[in-house]
Amino acid sequence: MLVEAWSKACAVAFKKDKTALSAANIEPEVNRYIADPVQPFAYKLGELKIRDLRTCAERALGWRFDLRRFHDAVLGQGAVLLHVFDDEIVVWIMNEQHK
Repeated sequence: MLVEAWSKACAVAFKKDKTALSAANIEPEVNRYIADPVQPFAYKLGELKIRDLRTCAERALGWRFDLRRFHDAVLGQGAVLLHVFDDEIVVWIMNEQHK
C-alpha cells in the first residue's frame, strides 16, 4: 500500500478545512504529529479506553455512578501504561460498589 506523503502546509490546510480548531491550535498540533506520528493513535486509544471504562462503571454502579468521582479516579492515575490504567479503574469500580 502506497501512502501519500503530505507537506506540513497540506496537513495544516486539511485541519483548517475539516476541523473547528483555530489556526493557533492547528499549528502546534501538526508540529506534534510531525515530531511524534504515533501520538494521535495513542491519544485515540486512551480516549476509547476511558469511554469503555466509563460505560463499565455506569453499568456496574447504576444510580451510584458519579461522573466527578470517575474523573478524579481517571486523572488520579497520571501517566501509566494502558493495562495498568485499566486494572486500577476496575479496582476503583469494585471499591465504589462496596461503599
